[in-house]
Amino acid sequence: MAGGGSVVTVAGSTSAASAGGSVIDVGSLVSQLVSASRAPQAALISRQSSAVTTKISALGALKGALGTFQASLASINKPDAFSAMSATTSDSGVFSADVSSGAPPGRYAITVSALASAQQLLSSGVAGGSTAAIGVGTLNVQLGTSSFSVTLDSTNGTVAGLAQAINAASDNPGIVAAVVQGSDGAHLLLSSTETGAANTIQVTETDGGTALAAVTYGPGNTANYSQNTAAQDASFSIAGVAYTSANNTVTDGLSGVTLKLLGTTAIGSSATLTVADDTATVAANINSFVAAYNTLQGTLTPLSAYDKATGSAGPMLGDALLSGVQNEIRHTLQSLVGGSGYNSLASLGITTQKDGTLQADSTKVQTALAKDFNGVKELFAGKSGIAAQLDSQIASALASGGTIDSRSKMLIKQSDALSDQTTVLNKQMDAMTANLTQQYSALNVLLSSLQTTSGYLTQAINSLPSNQSKSGG
Repeated sequence: MAGGGSVVTVAGSTSAASAGGSVIDVGSLVSQLVSASRAPQAALISRQSSAVTTKISALGALKGALGTFQASLASINKPDAFSAMSATTSDSGVFSADVSSGAPPGRYAITVSALASAQQLLSSGVAGGSTAAIGVGTLNVQLGTSSFSVTLDSTNGTVAGLAQAINAASDNPGIVAAVVQGSDGAHLLLSSTETGAANTIQVTETDGGTALAAVTYGPGNTANYSQNTAAQDASFSIAGVAYTSANNTVTDGLSGVTLKLLGTTAIGSSATLTVADDTATVAANINSFVAAYNTLQGTLTPLSAYDKATGSAGPMLGDALLSGVQNEIRHTLQSLVGGSGYNSLASLGITTQKDGTLQADSTKVQTALAKDFNGVKELFAGKSGIAAQLDSQIASALASGGTIDSRSKMLIKQSDALSDQTTVLNKQMDAMTANLTQQYSALNVLLSSLQTTSGYLTQAINSLPSNQSKSGG
């Protein structure tokens, strides 16, 4: 019988035997036998699966850490990353400035004789207040070369109605109307939102009548309004070259520079604009590179570490893939680049610590940038620059078909194969369960039959007359 060496449990109840009941607990017995057969194979597959899963997880950590580090290189791995410029002003009350890459470095004298302004007109007072009638008809309101029409009738032919009609016009190019109440009556205040000498306000009546003449304004017709602020261009000079602008944000005065004019300079004086390499931003990017590398180290070190106290090892201890990646990165960090005096990280003040992390001396980094900005740029972003090399190396390792991708595919195949082994084992155990159940069920029937026969014979013998044997003597 299958399952040799096992103990067959036989029901000892006479009543159960006489009734033809089960002699063997088939379900429990088969379950024990199948479990005993499954256990060593399942344990082996489980151990192998756990090991593969751990390796897949470790490889995922390596891949993620390298990807994050590679992304951090974007700020220093190309020459363009060092093209950031800074702009400073000697007088923040006169102007501020923003620069884009490619702006010409240098010092520029800026004089501002006038700021751009928007026109504002205030009408004469209308006796009776904002709801007093001023007439009906159609007005054409113009700002610069753009215009729109408003119509006044018996429902809105007031100062307040005119202001509301102007503000509500969908094609209004930028005139804001308000009602100002004074002791002499209601005044209509018209304010342009557009600066510049060309953006003047005009109000003309276009209905052929003169009912609204008291609220019109234009060339040769200025008596109905007083001008609070004139429409005016900004007037300034850069390095002695005079220029005007319709607004106070000037984008075309100096290539790559946006000036925001804020005030005027005294006659005979100027403010200074200084455009230079943005060393502060570059220094911050270098510090970010150091921090990113240290984060990478923080992930990779535990993967290959060994704890003597606990005897536990990292999942990639002794793995040639990990050591290869680490060695390649370390070699690049220690390489010499270019002919500048700043041809290594160490010369820049970035040194390797005992734990493998980097430490940057901010003062030395700033000094290097001030003395030889192009040399530092070459060190990181030149064709053979450190950041450029690292970016290329990591891209190769992470690429499809690269070392990490190939290892990942191999581990996935191993995991799939182990899953297949589990499926096969389950099928084998199902078949074994069915086979043993059939065998022990048949044995159970046989034993039950034998018990029934034994019980019958015992009863027959016991029913014989007790004196029958004596008479025979």
